[in-house]
Amino acid sequence: MAETQSKNPPIRRKKVETSSSAPQASAKPAKKGPDKGGFYWGTGRRKSSVARVRIKPGSGKLLVNKKPLEDYFRLEQDRNAVLAPLKTVDAKKSFDVFINVNGGGTTGQAGASLLGIARALKNYDENYIQALRDGGHLTRDPRMVERKKPGQSGARKRFQFSKR
Repeated sequence: MAETQSKNPPIRRKKVETSSSAPQASAKPAKKGPDKGGFYWGTGRRKSSVARVRIKPGSGKLLVNKKPLEDYFRLEQDRNAVLAPLKTVDAKKSFDVFINVNGGGTTGQAGASLLGIARALKNYDENYIQALRDGGHLTRDPRMVERKKPGQSGARKRFQFSKR
């Protein structure tokens, strides 16, 4: 006599502990104030570039990897990108900005610096959020380099096709 079996096996669920004594893994709470040096931090990423930005109220000094902005970013479009969040909130001369950036090329580094400055300004004053969001400065650009595929000469380009 054939025994009838259901096609789907029974669902097994993990037991969840509900005791309050179990340690909870929680995210770090966001710091509201400046760090010990009076700096507000922001991290920006773009392609393979990472920028760590520190700002504090000051005279408008802006250093990128311990160099002035004009010496580090030679292209005008890159300098404008870095200064865009400061111009958006009319704070170009009221903050000292220190940026450490590495990885990628100059345009990617400028984009990472833009996001880092915007996030640091957001940490400094919550009232800046709407202006920065309207300018598109708080949005991380997700575009990355597409990987090379096997059997092709690049990500999309293929080897020359020969019928005969």
